[in-house]
Amino acid sequence: MTRSTTFLRESLLRAGIREVVTVEPATGGLAALAGIATRRDAPPVFVKALTDAPADDVFVAEAEGLAALRELGGVATPEVILANRELLVLSVLRPRPRSEIFWEQFAHLLARLHTSTTHPRFGWHRDNWLGRRRQTNTWNDDGYAFFAQHRLLRWLGQPRVEAALDRGDRAALERLCHRLPDLLPDRPACLTHGDLWAQNILATADGQPALIDPAVSYMWAEVDLAHVWSTSPPPEAHRFFDVYADLTSLDADWRARMPIVQLRQHLAVLAQFDDDWGAGDQIRATLAPFRTRA
Repeated sequence: MTRSTTFLRESLLRAGIREVVTVEPATGGLAALAGIATRRDAPPVFVKALTDAPADDVFVAEAEGLAALRELGGVATPEVILANRELLVLSVLRPRPRSEIFWEQFAHLLARLHTSTTHPRFGWHRDNWLGRRRQTNTWNDDGYAFFAQHRLLRWLGQPRVEAALDRGDRAALERLCHRLPDLLPDRPACLTHGDLWAQNILATADGQPALIDPAVSYMWAEVDLAHVWSTSPPPEAHRFFDVYADLTSLDADWRARMPIVQLRQHLAVLAQFDDDWGAGDQIRATLAPFRTRA
């Protein structure tokens, strides 16, 4: 076993999950250690842990988000076996199939989630976590103010963001936030997954779409759409966007809005990881029209 899988096995034993035979590392996650634990007389489980958890409620909040997606939005999620301050233990899902039909099914699932959970306010009844940073969800009646304050400007002051963006970039972000009502349509809040990149889309035992790793809140639906759009979806996902747009009556200009909406995620990545996978360049390109001319 590697050091990380040994840590996961010992965490399971401390939590009272016995007869663990092996723990194999799982790929895809960025913020936590993760693995699949096989057990002698029980089904395998997925386990996730943090060696230096930033707070006691990280996994409890994640488990609550999974329950909200399932109970409020009808989304398939893994069964939560255990959630405490040390680790999260879930039933094991399957990798998603490489098929256009799967992505069309996912378009219907996501459209149903977004259209059936509209809410009069933006936020959530508690803060939760996006990666290793707290996601503030203080209720607000104004979606533009909520998005500006809690999803964009909150990243200013983070050391990696300060190092990557110059004064002009930071001023441009503030200028963009001021102009949000002109740049984005007035949409209602709905339940959003909040961290919807392709690695968080898996499948149930019978091949239906299922979701993991949420950072839920009541927010604009396009927060989820932008994340799928902007993170290199596989070729078989091309029909997903047309089907989702038809089901939710999106206007023809939705693609042009994606870089602005996705700023929230690019800033989060820039703030948390040494390798930002091009997030800094994407942020600067999106902010360029909002910089003042010399």
